[in-house]
Amino acid sequence: MIAHNMAYVVPKLTDFSTSSLQKAFDDVKSAFQNDLLQPTSEADSKSFRDRWMSRKNGLLAQINDLWLKAAPKEAKRDVGQRVNEFKQFVEQEMAKTREFEDAASSLAVDLQRLDITLPGIRRPIGAEHPVIKTMNEMIGVFRNLGYSVEEGPEIETDFYNFEALNFPPNHPARDTQDTLFIAGQESKPLRDRLLLRTHTSPVQIRTMQKMKPPVRVVCPGKVHRNDALDATHSPIFHQIEGLAVDTNITFCDLKGTLDHAMKAMFGSSVKTRFYPSFFPFTEPSADVQISCIFCDGKGVRDGAPCRNCKASGWIELLGCGMVDPNVYGFVDYDATKVSGFAFGMGVERIAIMKYGVDDIQLFFQGDVRFLEQFG
Repeated sequence: MIAHNMAYVVPKLTDFSTSSLQKAFDDVKSAFQNDLLQPTSEADSKSFRDRWMSRKNGLLAQINDLWLKAAPKEAKRDVGQRVNEFKQFVEQEMAKTREFEDAASSLAVDLQRLDITLPGIRRPIGAEHPVIKTMNEMIGVFRNLGYSVEEGPEIETDFYNFEALNFPPNHPARDTQDTLFIAGQESKPLRDRLLLRTHTSPVQIRTMQKMKPPVRVVCPGKVHRNDALDATHSPIFHQIEGLAVDTNITFCDLKGTLDHAMKAMFGSSVKTRFYPSFFPFTEPSADVQISCIFCDGKGVRDGAPCRNCKASGWIELLGCGMVDPNVYGFVDYDATKVSGFAFGMGVERIAIMKYGVDDIQLFFQGDVRFLEQFG
């Protein structure tokens, strides 16, 4: 529909003589014909119909009100005949327009028919975000070891995020300085209060509730903590946690699994070492370090102390441990018959190491100049 500079407005008639009526109806017919140009879109066609045909505010309704109803008694018959003639003219022209639109629509359908014998058009796709790419690589490592993937909600209850994972009620992680709680939960029992999960460990609890051993799962996902923004911290980040529960699983199985996973991700020359740590849901617990991939574990690079490992030759990467027997009590597992291990690692930390990124915030700022380097 071509827009006109001066849209037609139905004038009020004060002179109902034959010559004045003839001029008024000639003008409105000319305006209608000017508007009745081939529409360029369905929206334009609808706008045209509303302008002329709307029952309340359409131009035809205005002609009826301003000319026929306002006409003096002696002129009503003449005006009424002219109004009816104009309405018939409008209906005939609209019918022609509908026929044209139907034909055009049919032609468009014909033009859009696909010849399935022709090769398809491959739609270009974007590259994976470096965090998602790293996460998928990590998931692939554990899939090859026979692990399945489980996911869960980001808004969790205190029960799944803390209680079922053996966090006591006075544990500092339950404090609002560390955890982002949903507002207005004070009237609920502690275990039912909602929060943004601080780790993907709740998925492990949910998995054990619905599955009996043997269980081997990895739990990737987004987590939230009340951390200030800086080069190494973000209130939003990603984790991959793993869980294996079966009969006769030992710490040796845990060490072998993680040593294989680190070598699969960083190369066969990478070494691992475990040293004691503490997590409420594992006992014993350990932190895992890998030999520095930047200085080959020497602590020195290019004749200077390696900044990545602080000249120690080792980089701390994840935490792990044997599942605490108390956790089994929340999922109706018999701690005398089964054992298992769990581990968890930050995806951004590994992505930073793999790609040499010096600021975690770059992953979340959406700067195309940064992201297109990973295409």
